[in-house]
Amino acid sequence: MNLFTQQQQEFRTRHIGPNELETNQMLKETGNDSVEDLIGKTIPAAIRLKTPLQNPDPQSEFEYLNELKKVASKNKLFKTYIGQGYYGTITPSVILRNIFENPGWYTQYTPYQAEISQ
Repeated sequence: MNLFTQQQQEFRTRHIGPNELETNQMLKETGNDSVEDLIGKTIPAAIRLKTPLQNPDPQSEFEYLNELKKVASKNKLFKTYIGQGYYGTITPSVILRNIFENPGWYTQYTPYQAEISQ
């Protein structure tokens, strides 16, 4: 099978999920006749949708990726100004010790006196 044919296959053919035999075994174990019956017993009617979702028609993975590439091609690249004006400076150790390494600046936790004196 060539790559093009492989890409055109739908996701569901490659999805590893319960097959019909496994589904029937699970339904038998839970005492239900169908998946709909199981859903009806487990999900309260108050939170279930009254009408089905209005989903678009399904697409193969290949079709979806082509559509995504079309949308992504509309993106524009702009010059970024992140980091402009940065200069490699040396922070004095007194600032590092008293501000950046002092947890009082970045946490609300206050150690007990016994912890401080250790």
